[in-house]
Amino acid sequence: MPPVTSDAQGKRTPPRGITRGKPGPPRQSQAREGGAQTGQGRPPGAWHPATMCELYSKQDTLALRGKHIGPSCKVFFASDPIKIVRAQRQYMFDENGEQYLDCINNVAHVGHCHPEVVKAALKQMELLNTNSRFLHDNIVEYAKRLSATLPEKLSVCYFTNSGSEANDLALRLAQQFTGHQDVITLDHAYHGHLSSLIEISPYKFLKGKDVKKEFVHVAPTPDTYRGKYREDHEDPARAYADEVKKIIEDAQSSGRMIAAFIAESMQSCGGQIIPPAGYFQKVAEYIHGAGGVFIADEVQVGFGRVGKHFWSFQMHGEDFAPDIVTMGKSMGNGHPVACVVTTKEIAEAFSSSGMEYFNTYAGNPVSCAVGLAVLDVIENEDLQENATRVGNFLTELLKKQKAKHTLIGDIRGIGLFIGIDLVKDHQKRTPATAEAQHIIYKMKEKRVLLSADGPHRNVLKIKPPMCFTEEDAKFMVHQLDGILTVLEEATGTKTESVTSENTPCETKMLKEAHVELLRDSTTNSKENPSRKRNGMYTDTHSLLSKRLKT
Repeated sequence: MPPVTSDAQGKRTPPRGITRGKPGPPRQSQAREGGAQTGQGRPPGAWHPATMCELYSKQDTLALRGKHIGPSCKVFFASDPIKIVRAQRQYMFDENGEQYLDCINNVAHVGHCHPEVVKAALKQMELLNTNSRFLHDNIVEYAKRLSATLPEKLSVCYFTNSGSEANDLALRLAQQFTGHQDVITLDHAYHGHLSSLIEISPYKFLKGKDVKKEFVHVAPTPDTYRGKYREDHEDPARAYADEVKKIIEDAQSSGRMIAAFIAESMQSCGGQIIPPAGYFQKVAEYIHGAGGVFIADEVQVGFGRVGKHFWSFQMHGEDFAPDIVTMGKSMGNGHPVACVVTTKEIAEAFSSSGMEYFNTYAGNPVSCAVGLAVLDVIENEDLQENATRVGNFLTELLKKQKAKHTLIGDIRGIGLFIGIDLVKDHQKRTPATAEAQHIIYKMKEKRVLLSADGPHRNVLKIKPPMCFTEEDAKFMVHQLDGILTVLEEATGTKTESVTSENTPCETKMLKEAHVELLRDSTTNSKENPSRKRNGMYTDTHSLLSKRLKT
């Protein structure tokens, strides 16, 4: 949208070319610069104030959304949604100019509205945008650059527009190559919104009216904190992999053959789960022995988010390489671009079917220019090193909070992909679901955006833009510390290392927190778990040595 301009008398005038109906003239507001002290208050802004334009008031926008947008399309914080009118780097701004620290947006991978990405899109859009049936350098240059980040055998690219399209195509590739249909997926997995992917996503089909299809087999999530085999197991990687082996044997005994095993390299919607070291190698061994292929879903966790490695599956060592890798989300920094990368053998088998693969917008010159710009920014701004440094710093801060707050059961993560598992009881590891929902709303009031997910919706997810700083980490943890302290005291769960004498104001806050939590808990028990997205409610307010080392 063009910027709001000023007339000769200095009055704000709306941008040209916008047609309005009844709502009247646009509302303008001015973003405020940050100016917080380290670790407290609001994090410092990274840019200068600028004007913003709205077509409608917030209430009118809500009303129009209710009228014209499908009711299953939900918003964050439905009881009090945030109307975001612009963003820059790791900050988002509402219609009043209030600044929010974005801790959940792994789509704006190199930072919201990064100028180099915007410039690349604009430059190419002014020159040419067409489909990939015409020869153009951008698509081959982008495919070459992507392939260079992957194991040598992964050299053939198929571009798509979304992670869902990429995972759907990956299934087609696997089934054509193997001649089999059956797919093994992980419990709580989510791989996309297409029908073919809902079928293999327990995160979705177990919450709706769908039933598991006969060709879909669900393996236990390799969760060493809350899963079947935990951190005290002598070899959780083998134990979880043997569960996959048993599924294969049972399927074969019933006359079924496995086409693929698909898993996120680190499970996101499943609760920020990092598989134990050696798990993927053993699974790949079993899958290949059954004639299937291994699909690594990097849609949420790729492009350097783990810091040390460009792809999350690379954490498992050089002796592991999937047969198909899917990517999306962060790939275009908000622009719709995604990809499937596979081996020459699988690609040739797919071509031998005689069916052409053509996707109108996939791999177009603008999308590829955007993708190339994202790769450049990751390299030029050393964002992988930033993910390592800031991620380690944030993890250490959170571990200190774990020692202080009894609500925190586990801190797990690598790079800028971190989960905070909230529990009511450390011994039983009882999920603190209502508390998690309470916390994300309270964090929003403190201008920090978090979400909660996992099978019990009790895991706070941290996956911010890769430009996230140590100052941002301090600010986020400072706000979380305050909210946890009030919440634990309100519910009679004292912090383990800190006691305090409450002032009248604090006593009021404690009572309010307790009342809100009770209301959240009562409401949550009635909540249909399928009616929420990314762990946020949409209808109401609401010993780790066996882990993978990097």
